[in-house]
Amino acid sequence: MASPDITGIRVLDGHNDLPWHHREIAGYDLDRCDIALDQPELHTDLPRMRAGGLAAQLWSVWVPCELPGEAAVTATHEQVDFVEAMCARYDEMELARTAADVERVWEQGRHAALLGMEGGHSIDGSLEHLAAFAARGVRYMTLTHNDNTAWADSATDERVHGGLTDFGREVVRTMNALGVAVDLSHVSAETMHHALDETSRPVLFSHSNARALCSHPRNVPDDVLERMPGNGGVVMANFVPYFLREDWAQWRLGGFEGEAPAPATAADVVAHLEHLREVVGIEHVGLGGDFDGVDVLPADLGDVSRYPHLLGALAERGWSRADLEALAHGNVLRVLRDTEV
Repeated sequence: MASPDITGIRVLDGHNDLPWHHREIAGYDLDRCDIALDQPELHTDLPRMRAGGLAAQLWSVWVPCELPGEAAVTATHEQVDFVEAMCARYDEMELARTAADVERVWEQGRHAALLGMEGGHSIDGSLEHLAAFAARGVRYMTLTHNDNTAWADSATDERVHGGLTDFGREVVRTMNALGVAVDLSHVSAETMHHALDETSRPVLFSHSNARALCSHPRNVPDDVLERMPGNGGVVMANFVPYFLREDWAQWRLGGFEGEAPAPATAADVVAHLEHLREVVGIEHVGLGGDFDGVDVLPADLGDVSRYPHLLGALAERGWSRADLEALAHGNVLRVLRDTEV
């Protein structure tokens, strides 16, 4: 049986850290680092976005957990400013908020730029700050990053709250009301369950893999995955070797002692996607590569031009074109619609 044609499949990726990486190397100066040109120090630029079919991106507006209080709020607004600046500078990019916006921008042959806020520390414990980011178009918030917040436990910090506090549950309800999807990447398994108990809308895992295949705590246990069809959300597979393969996870968790494991490949991502599809169903999987947010990627998925390589590998494994369209963008568009207000 011939593999399906993957030509023209549009990708809506759940997580790309170009805004912070650009800040680090060029201070947000698009003259100093013009992404209309090839930028080999980045994973992301417009030529490679076009080559990879990256037609929409939930750009991560992330800031470090170490930034104190209001400094984190201010820096996150600066991240939003940068995404707006990209859209103002490059005619082929347009800021989008809704699924209808994405589809309209696509009809014009352009890239739809969406906003995802990575880490509840960015609101400094304030529902008013959360509302302000929602008003600027932020469509998801990851409840934590690598560290706990005062109201939610992270997957990679000490257990303090046992999941969500009462205020954390209020944050989830407020996000539902504001049209900000609850993103459960980075949070502890208890926080995942509490958020799924509290939310009235579909959730996202913007860049996470299956813990059954790789035991890193950043990944999603099967007992959480089994709840996704009932919630209607989407788990967006991450391309980072630490979260793909057990040898890479243990090397990282062990403090990078000894030689690095053999390179990960697209086959490792395929393995996670096939497990996710088996547990949650094709309607609940997506892609969240984490480009420009990491120091290592699979040998054959090194930048945003490589989505067709991954889609082709899935096609060879028997995924239909309809399956690939759902994975690449259809499922996430549904969550955007179902979380709009």
